[in-house]
Amino acid sequence: MTTAPTPVPATASAAQSGGGAPGPASSPTTATATASTGTTTTGAPRPTGRRARGSRAWLAALPLVLFFVIGFGLPAVAIAIGAFTTSSDAPDGGGTFTTDNLTGSLQGAYWTALWGSVKLSLLTALIATVVGLPLAQAVATSRFRAFREAVMSASGVLANFGGVPLAFMFVATLGNSGEVTKKLGLTKHGWNLYTFSGLSVVYLYFLVPLMVITITPALEGLKAQWREAASNNGATSLQYWRHVALPVLLPSLLGGFVLLFGASFAAYATAEAMVGSSVPLISMQIGDALSGNVLVGQGNLALALGLDMIVVACLVMALYLPLQRRSAKWLA
Repeated sequence: MTTAPTPVPATASAAQSGGGAPGPASSPTTATATASTGTTTTGAPRPTGRRARGSRAWLAALPLVLFFVIGFGLPAVAIAIGAFTTSSDAPDGGGTFTTDNLTGSLQGAYWTALWGSVKLSLLTALIATVVGLPLAQAVATSRFRAFREAVMSASGVLANFGGVPLAFMFVATLGNSGEVTKKLGLTKHGWNLYTFSGLSVVYLYFLVPLMVITITPALEGLKAQWREAASNNGATSLQYWRHVALPVLLPSLLGGFVLLFGASFAAYATAEAMVGSSVPLISMQIGDALSGNVLVGQGNLALALGLDMIVVACLVMALYLPLQRRSAKWLA
C-alpha cells in the first residue's frame, strides 16, 4: 500500500521567484510579503507577559537600593557637605563654605598618613596576590573534597578575622615579649612587630585567605581542553601558564589585587590596637579627629579625610568592576 505525498504549501517568497500565486494552504495571516523589500514578516502578536514581569523585576532589588541609599548614599552626601563647610566651633559659627578642610587633609601629617595607607595597601595586596595564587591553585586542583572544603571554610573565617582579637594574637606570639619571639630570638635579628613591616605581616593574615576565596572560582574556570591543547602542541607547563592561563587570569588577578587594596586601605581596628600612632595611617588620623584631637575650628577636618578615603574607594571600584566583567567573559 502506498500513501500519497503530503502537499507542501507554497510560500510568498516562492511565488515572487516565479512560481505564480501561492497555493491554497498559504494564508495572509501567517506570512505577508513586503513589496518594497521583498522580505516576509510574521503577523503573530508578541507576548506581553514577559514584558510585564520584566517591568516588575526591579521591585526585588528595591530593598537593596534602599539599604545602599540609607547606608552609603546619605552618609557620603553628609561627609561631602561637611568637608566643604566650617565646623560648629569655628569663629564664624560654622556652616560657611570653605576649601581649607580639603587642602588641610592633603598637607603635613595628614598627607603622610594618606601616603602611608596607600603604601601599606599596595605592598600587602601585592604580596597576598602572589602568595594566594599558588595556594588557590592547590585548592582548585585538589582531588580531596574534604581538603578543599576545609581550606575554603578556613579562608572564609580568616578573611573576616581582624580587629582587637587579631592584634592580641600577634602581640602574644610575635610581640617583643611574645612566645615565638622569645623562643626564636627574633629581637636579636631586628624584628619589631610594632613597625610598618610588622603591621604588613599582620595584614597578610587576613588578606591571603581573602585572595584564595577571590581567585579560586577563576582558576576553576580554566578549561581542561586548553591545557590539553597546549600539551598536544608541545608546550611545557611553564609555557602553558605564561601564554594561556595567566593572560586569561590577568583580569581576575588584577581585580583581586584591587579588592585586597581596598580591604587593607579601610582597615582600622587592628592597626589602632597594635601600633597606635607609631605607623601613620589615614584611618587612624580620622579616628583622632573624630575624638576631638584637632585644633579649634578644624572639627570638620575628619570629614575631609573621610572624603579622601571615599575618593580612593571609588577609584578602586572603578577599576574592579570592568576587570570582573572582562574576567567573567573569558571564564564563563
